[in-house]
Amino acid sequence: MAEQLKRSLGLLDATSIVAGSMIGSGIFIVTSAMARDVGSAGYIVLLWVLTGFLTMTAALSYGELAGMMPTAGGQFVYIQRAYGKLTAFLYGWTVFTVIQTGVIAAVAVAFAKYTAVFFPQLDETLLDTGLFILNGKTFLAMFTIVLLTFVNNRGVENGKWIQLIFTSAKLVALFGLIACGLYFGTQTDVLSQNFENMWEAKKSVVNPDGTLSITDLSGFALLGAAGATIINSLFSSDAWNNVTFIAAEIKDPKKNIPRSLFLGTTIVTVIYVLANVAYLALLPLSGVPDAQTVTGAGIQFAAEDRVGAAAASVVLGNSGVFLMAALIMISTFGCNSGLILAGGRLFYAMAKERLFFNKAAELNENQVPAKALWFQCLWACVLCLSGKYGDLLTYATFASLLFYILTIAGIFVLRRIEPHTERPYKAFGYPVIPALYMACTLLICIILLVQDTLNTGLGLLIVALGIPVYYVAKLNKE
Repeated sequence: MAEQLKRSLGLLDATSIVAGSMIGSGIFIVTSAMARDVGSAGYIVLLWVLTGFLTMTAALSYGELAGMMPTAGGQFVYIQRAYGKLTAFLYGWTVFTVIQTGVIAAVAVAFAKYTAVFFPQLDETLLDTGLFILNGKTFLAMFTIVLLTFVNNRGVENGKWIQLIFTSAKLVALFGLIACGLYFGTQTDVLSQNFENMWEAKKSVVNPDGTLSITDLSGFALLGAAGATIINSLFSSDAWNNVTFIAAEIKDPKKNIPRSLFLGTTIVTVIYVLANVAYLALLPLSGVPDAQTVTGAGIQFAAEDRVGAAAASVVLGNSGVFLMAALIMISTFGCNSGLILAGGRLFYAMAKERLFFNKAAELNENQVPAKALWFQCLWACVLCLSGKYGDLLTYATFASLLFYILTIAGIFVLRRIEPHTERPYKAFGYPVIPALYMACTLLICIILLVQDTLNTGLGLLIVALGIPVYYVAKLNKE
């Protein structure tokens, strides 16, 4: 058995993990929901820009913590250093129960869903118990999780090359989609029409009888709608912090982790904003839910919210749907490889602190925390099987935002209690920029708490359930 993790990942590898873990299926889907919630081209672009700003701000702030603590576990280690073991365990508990494993399950199901475009037989129901439905997509999703876990168990080099190849492929494909979209879109007046009344916000709701209710938004109603719907773009931009989990395997981590965080989040932010401009150049923003054409449905009511596929079909016809399905398959497969690679290192770090299954602290002959990866794999497959991963993600996103705020607040805590600790990189714009991030994100959390009390409350409940688990585990080990 190996005794420690091996530093074998360079800046390019780390950057590909940041970008590759961020880009899954969200960018191809969530703009439809945002269009229904705010109904304004100006506010949609503004929310994606704000998402990019918040993500980059958080990433630049995390750079200081990564430089101070270049060890496996990342955010878990930072929280423990600033607040102690209980708070760190609550973070790790939430990551294991819903955040990391839930995202892995959801991304795997997205991969299977788009594979079904080519193989419709995957949609055939094999078993329906009322609690969950088994079909080919369920088994394919679980198979991809097991496959990627197996590959990552063979050594970090395997995971590195999968990440590099798939991240490069989807970046090239996305830039190609953006370029085609902007080129063909400028041949029409769709973009100018979408931006003609760019700040007139409207919420569109489909009534049970199929009719459409449209409500003008302004003032606090607009703030509430924007604050609630930004969760879509924030979720699509999440997982950038995964690179901190593998700090012990990155060469010169004190420099390369901050750099990779900045480069990766910048690349993805640019792509996301441009992709939304391309959508607005190809498709009308407004539409009707029962339209027979993609232009009639618009961005708001793209079939199954697949706005990326609808935009591609404008340029390429029906073949665009298959092209987009292939692109999302590439995107989600590569995304999950990075998530699986990184998540196992977090649980390895927890086990080293005796806050997770002890076996998860062992490395195999390939210097990989194999058992941690398989624990993660098992629970992610259960979430695929349960069919509840969508609900779990909704609950967890709110809790995840709270932990981001807590972690960045840890910069202020550690500056006070450890003023002389070496900081190879200092948080950009400290204290203003980190404080601005915390204030903006806290406002979003408050809006979510008001607008979606049930799901945010369940998110807090998941975190709180970790408290008795922590003390029970602690008693058993004494």
